[in-house]
Amino acid sequence: MDTESEPYVRLATLRQVHQVVADLNCARSLADTLQAVADGVVRGLGFELAVVNLVRPDGDLVVAAVAGSAAAEALMAGRVGSRASWERRLTMGERWGTLRFIPHHEGWVLDGDDVPSWPGDGPLPRFPDEWHPEDRLLAPMHANPAGGGELIGVISVDRPVGGRRPGPWGREALQMYAFQSAIAISNARLRANMQRALVRLEREQQALRASEESFRQAFEYAPSGMAIAEMGGDQHGKLVRTNDALCRLLGRPAAVLRRHSFSDLVHPEDVGVLLRTSAEGGRAELRLQRRDGSYVWVSLRNSVVADTADGPRFLLTHVEDIEERKGRELALAHRASHDSLTGLPNSAELRARLSGKICARPQAPDADGHTAAHAGADEFAYTYDYDPVESAARLSGFDHHTHTVPPSDEADGKGLAVLFCDLDGFKSINDRFGHHTGDAVLIEVARRLTSAVRDGDTVARLGGDEFVVLADGLGREDAEDLAVRLRNAIIPPIRFEGRAVRVGASFGIGWAGCGMTADEVLQSADQRMYIEKRSRNGTRSHRRAAG
Repeated sequence: MDTESEPYVRLATLRQVHQVVADLNCARSLADTLQAVADGVVRGLGFELAVVNLVRPDGDLVVAAVAGSAAAEALMAGRVGSRASWERRLTMGERWGTLRFIPHHEGWVLDGDDVPSWPGDGPLPRFPDEWHPEDRLLAPMHANPAGGGELIGVISVDRPVGGRRPGPWGREALQMYAFQSAIAISNARLRANMQRALVRLEREQQALRASEESFRQAFEYAPSGMAIAEMGGDQHGKLVRTNDALCRLLGRPAAVLRRHSFSDLVHPEDVGVLLRTSAEGGRAELRLQRRDGSYVWVSLRNSVVADTADGPRFLLTHVEDIEERKGRELALAHRASHDSLTGLPNSAELRARLSGKICARPQAPDADGHTAAHAGADEFAYTYDYDPVESAARLSGFDHHTHTVPPSDEADGKGLAVLFCDLDGFKSINDRFGHHTGDAVLIEVARRLTSAVRDGDTVARLGGDEFVVLADGLGREDAEDLAVRLRNAIIPPIRFEGRAVRVGASFGIGWAGCGMTADEVLQSADQRMYIEKRSRNGTRSHRRAAG
């Protein structure tokens, strides 16, 4: 080829470029594509050595492929040149279109930089257009045909066939090839990314399937109950899936449970607990109804399973049978708050119930001297021996409290009556017949007192032969009538082990009111009981003396 101007030379070169470009698109991977780029320069563009420098994610360029020299490949493959050194090279020398030619008389300043290179060898040029061993020709590969945009890499070429610098047609062919190489490398990267994405997606799908299978097995074969319920919409709370353990616990098949929600099965007293638990995604202890109508204590632990885009999707509920433990807890709580002999509330429970009816804030009178059921903040000071500083902490919780007020003597009011009962003649029964008989008397008295009061009233054993009755909503005459009924219920003979014994009862009626303590209320009723006992004993003594 004496000159590039001859048409058949340009046509042959064009065919070679076409062939090597076709080879670029046949590569199967990014590494194969890079090597094909280097090989195409040697096979189709008339250079004996080609190096492909690829831009890394950090911006530096790495030698990704070498063609034409095994020695050069061993020397440079995998080595990295900084982006700054490459930017310097791409602004030096002569600009041949998108190419950059750095002649030897300018390139000597680059000998000390960090860009991988090979030692130039060969004869020195005799003519101006001959190739010098230290000449450098660079073909940048950009993301678009104009040569701008993102830099993908740089093709470095050396030792042109024939020993002459490329002419216009050779330069144009190298520019075209660099552009096609940039496209091929971009496509190879895209394919590699897609392949990695597909592999990652397949792995994620496999992991998801494995996770779903693990969840299914853990859900289905869990030893305790498990359920999945809808969240939101018209079907909120509806059970969509239950495991065998829950079906056995509630005695209902899965098909039946899927027609219900937990709110359909929960004990009426525990509905509020269930609603709070569902809303908070927490845990609670409540009762669920079995198929036979009985209730079983369970512990619910909820987990709200949410979607990052759509929000909460469903509620995963773990249901544990705690009937045995709850039974023990309730039994212990009952023993702690009830008398072991009679089964009545004990002294501590009595004081707790009484304290729940009264508060530390005293009741103030109105303009007419009467008291009202509701107190305001300006009524704190009306009391005997009332210290607002000492009681501030106790007063803070009663802003909406309905005050308990003793009924006045003049008005036909209602109040909380406290009837203090002391048995008469019990000690002599205990001493004469023994504690076994005495216990039987106490049990029967407790039964009679409980039978004589209303539902909602409290009958408690204070200790020994002392009982207390709390009866709310009574007037003074009502309380007197109740004391008479209770006394009449106690005095009939009590039969035990073939003998009949009798006990009497003395009652003192006190009235609970806000501003008093439970002990003060009980002490007041106790004092009235002793007044009545002394009065009755005095009456009996007077009758015996008169007889």
